[in-house]
Amino acid sequence: MLVLCLCMVCASASPTQPEGHKVAAENCQYRGKHFKTSFKVEGEPVVLRCPQVRYWLGASARPHVNMTWHKNDSAPVAPGKDGPRVWVQDGALWLVPAVQGDSGTYICTVRNASYCDEMSIELRVFENTEASLPVVSYPQILTFATTGSLVCPELSEFTTNKADMKIQWYKDSVLLDEDNEKFSSVRGTARLLIHNVSAADAGSYRCALAFGRRGRRYTVTRHIQLRVNRKQEETIPVIISPHQTILASLGSTLAIPCKVFLGAGTHSTTMLWWMANNTSVDSAYQDGRVREGQRLEYSENNENYIEVPLIFDPVIRKDLTTDFKCVVHNTLSFQMLHTTVKEAASFSWGIALAPLSLLVLVLGGIWMHRRYKHRTGKAYGLTALRTGHQDFQSYPSKIKEIK
Repeated sequence: MLVLCLCMVCASASPTQPEGHKVAAENCQYRGKHFKTSFKVEGEPVVLRCPQVRYWLGASARPHVNMTWHKNDSAPVAPGKDGPRVWVQDGALWLVPAVQGDSGTYICTVRNASYCDEMSIELRVFENTEASLPVVSYPQILTFATTGSLVCPELSEFTTNKADMKIQWYKDSVLLDEDNEKFSSVRGTARLLIHNVSAADAGSYRCALAFGRRGRRYTVTRHIQLRVNRKQEETIPVIISPHQTILASLGSTLAIPCKVFLGAGTHSTTMLWWMANNTSVDSAYQDGRVREGQRLEYSENNENYIEVPLIFDPVIRKDLTTDFKCVVHNTLSFQMLHTTVKEAASFSWGIALAPLSLLVLVLGGIWMHRRYKHRTGKAYGLTALRTGHQDFQSYPSKIKEIK
């Protein structure tokens, strides 16, 4: 018994492994592949950041996070290992320089004492030739006749001191003169300003940043494909409806469209909305009985229109004393149009039947007049017949006298 008790005491005193750690060690949750594939060129430094780091930002409940990397089924690269070409530093995987053989799927494992998850990212390293430019280029867009800026992307790993950052810009492999009126590089940033953008500015650009590591110098380059869009013109909008007064029956559903003419102007910079007694419709009618309908944008005969209806479901007497306004606004103009709802005259059978009654009276009068004339004519005929009959009786005597 004494030996048994001692065994139980020892067992209870020995530390037990946390259940969460056991689960993490045996089963690491896989979050899937990152949506973005990293396209790079050989001979340049490449840095891969752990894709799921964003899930851990601010996760104070998960301290002492450990990050490891491995490519497919190869052995992991230990954190802090300073290899000759591949190493992990601050949770990021460095390949300096990258070679085409580095292409593949890389898995980052994030682990602490009670949790473990994994996420993969795809890397493709291409030969540094003109043929690979369409794949490794970053598309960017500027607007015609404006001042815009190109951004040399994904340089944060190589710009620890932004004040000394010096980026060289090329267009179609020709070094740009940054002291002219067309191009200017913004010091301390990765931006190139292009003044008065024209269609000729579209094309291929390259930005280059010098980077040193272990006494060796590398060049980090990014290729940019610039597209120039036409500037969207703005015009003064014109409200062409509704009318000042809208007739409606109480209890009915009503939709009042506010239609705005833009001509050749753009829809995107023009705002259109309704107000009720100097208040937004949503605030004035929180129950939704009166609300704005869906905004419509359309073109007719190459001219642009926008339309927002005001919907009543139903119309009540309170609406008859409310001042409704259709408001349109863009950078060139601010306009509003007032409209009121009035009760339509109710339907009356007496008014509707009045013309019919008059018609009946007229037809009745005509019928009575004709009947009266008919009876008068008949009486005259009878009198004439009687008179003729008496004359006819004297004819034989006259005939006999003639004989």
